[in-house]
Amino acid sequence: MKDITLLRHVDDLRAHIKAQRANGHRIGLVPTMGALHEGHLSLVNEIGQKVDTVIVSIFVNPTQFAAHEDLDTYPRHEAADLEKLSTTRASVVYAPSASDMYPSGFATSMAVAGPALGLETEERPHFFGGVGIVVTKLLLQVLPDVAIFGEKDYQQLLVIRRIVRDLNIPVEIIGGPIIREADGLAMSSRNAYLTRDQRAIAAHLNHILEQLAGSPHPPEEASAHARAALLEAGFSTVDYACIRDADTLDALGPETTSRRALIAARLGDVRLIDNMAAR
Repeated sequence: MKDITLLRHVDDLRAHIKAQRANGHRIGLVPTMGALHEGHLSLVNEIGQKVDTVIVSIFVNPTQFAAHEDLDTYPRHEAADLEKLSTTRASVVYAPSASDMYPSGFATSMAVAGPALGLETEERPHFFGGVGIVVTKLLLQVLPDVAIFGEKDYQQLLVIRRIVRDLNIPVEIIGGPIIREADGLAMSSRNAYLTRDQRAIAAHLNHILEQLAGSPHPPEEASAHARAALLEAGFSTVDYACIRDADTLDALGPETTSRRALIAARLGDVRLIDNMAAR
């Protein structure tokens, strides 16, 4: 294992990056909220093949949580995260405080349309405004050559690509493949909330998603079948189960060239999301 440089203030971060740039290094950024698992570590190692210096940010962003959501209980394990990262291509962790990211008097917000409309926004209307502002801040603080985001949060990936294009931020945004448990469940920090019984039910999610993605039926019929299968498997509620245009997340149309199947379902208070390419 190697030592990881831990930085908490943007001035220290920029000084470090300036020194790396002076040595001709390409910079990569992996934004996270911590509670790292193999999915996060795969992003670090993937981007490490494209750059010389990998910076991992760890920041539980309060602006993307509504009052009733799990901001206070979201898992925070900085020491364990640093230990995990010491086995990867990461060399720097940037872990600012909320007061550094949103100092007194902070008055800027962000509204995103396009791929941000629908799906996650139906249940979490605040979400992409919060994600948009924190990701934009991180990209401007680091100004990496490349930043990577996991495809498990597929809508988020498209939203971030839209923001970067719209604001002419000179950063390449790439997606990292979903890393799954042995039974197919997509790895997520929130999986730790599941009880043993809920975890057994959660294993059905990927299989139902595969059926949705490969369904020969019209999209509306395939979506209805997926919803029914999720409820029959024991999920409490289904926020969405659908097939959308993979490039825009619009409803399928004559201009659609690739499709994406997406599911969000709940087990008690735990909300699970997953997606994959559809036929």
